[in-house]
Amino acid sequence: MKIEKNPKPQDWEALCRRPSAIQPHVEEVVRIILQSVKEEGDLGLFRFIAQFETQHPKSLFVKHEEVLAADAMLDNKLKASIEVAFKNISMFHKAQKTSEIVVETMPGVVCSRKSIPIERVGLYIPGGTAPLFSTLLMLGIPARMAGCSELVLCTPGDKDGNIHPAILYAASLVQVQSIFRCGGAQAIAAMAYGTESIAPVNKIFGPGNQYVTAAKRQVSAEGVAIDMPAGPSEVLVIADQHANPAFVAADLLSQAEHGADSQVILVTTSDELAENVGKELEIQMGKLPRKDIASKALENSLTIVVDNLKLAMQFSNLYAPEHLIINTIDANEWAGEVKNAGSVFLGPYAAESVGDYASGTNHTLPTAGFAKAYSGVSLDSFVKKVTFQFLTLEGLQEIGPHVINMAEAEGLQAHAEAIKVRLG
Repeated sequence: MKIEKNPKPQDWEALCRRPSAIQPHVEEVVRIILQSVKEEGDLGLFRFIAQFETQHPKSLFVKHEEVLAADAMLDNKLKASIEVAFKNISMFHKAQKTSEIVVETMPGVVCSRKSIPIERVGLYIPGGTAPLFSTLLMLGIPARMAGCSELVLCTPGDKDGNIHPAILYAASLVQVQSIFRCGGAQAIAAMAYGTESIAPVNKIFGPGNQYVTAAKRQVSAEGVAIDMPAGPSEVLVIADQHANPAFVAADLLSQAEHGADSQVILVTTSDELAENVGKELEIQMGKLPRKDIASKALENSLTIVVDNLKLAMQFSNLYAPEHLIINTIDANEWAGEVKNAGSVFLGPYAAESVGDYASGTNHTLPTAGFAKAYSGVSLDSFVKKVTFQFLTLEGLQEIGPHVINMAEAEGLQAHAEAIKVRLG
């Protein structure tokens, strides 16, 4: 990792630039895939599955028998761990439920707001080098708790069309009704536009490679709802001289192994820690099965040494990381300074991996600086907040003249007449 010592604040913007997430040729390939599936339906879908996923499924739909069989294929220890994660994620998201708000703003004028579930949601789960069954829990649990009437899962199969059993096991826990062996941009197209096999959904969730990311952005531009703009995974660690360099290096590598385009940043007040973390990265990376991926990610990453923790927090808020780890002796005190971050981990023992899997918080988070304006996935992501108003005649008589005055001042006479006709 490159080391920047006491960079000037005017240079921070350049240091906050992410690696390019989507190459221009990817956008064009995705455009062709989306258009073909939109026009050809299943025919186009099967063609791209064969081309990009090297599988030739006879049927896209995963039968219930395959889901049941996954239970027997999984190690009991892994099933127990998944169930712990299920319990914790459920508990945290259940606490996010809100009751209907009812307010009488004037006598006879009653305003209310309540949450109404999105009817059909599409969940995209990668299944290649890293079958992200944890993401299925993160998306399926709040979707089910919100009351969404149908959950549609698209995930790629292996060369024989088989879905990873852990994904199927998680799907059974969150009660996904429809599972399809389909991945990549073609899966996003199918959920966005619909085909003979896959009906269109109202909102698409889930991570993926740059083709999936580009597809989500393009269908979003056409009016299809998606969870959030997304890019490669990232973490920023703020550490002082008290931090354990082995802990810091492990946290950096836990994100670096996601992909070669991931980015990890260490901001520290200690030259010695920066040096020791560098040594630890070399030691720990050599033991990783995905060390080649992690090594490439570290080429896009850097260590920044600053004079004090206040500067470290200011840089973090400008960078707006997906994951922020504050590994300092007084981490809880600095938590109040956080303005922009997807999810925050406080203290030496709050490893980012815990949030990725089982603490209860959601790991589907804004990247690429979008944490300045976007939140991570929550129960609210799966509902619409709808407002209602009820007026008595007395209420309209009270508020009506004010509405007439305002409508006429804006030159919208029909608005005024809608009140006058009721008041006689």
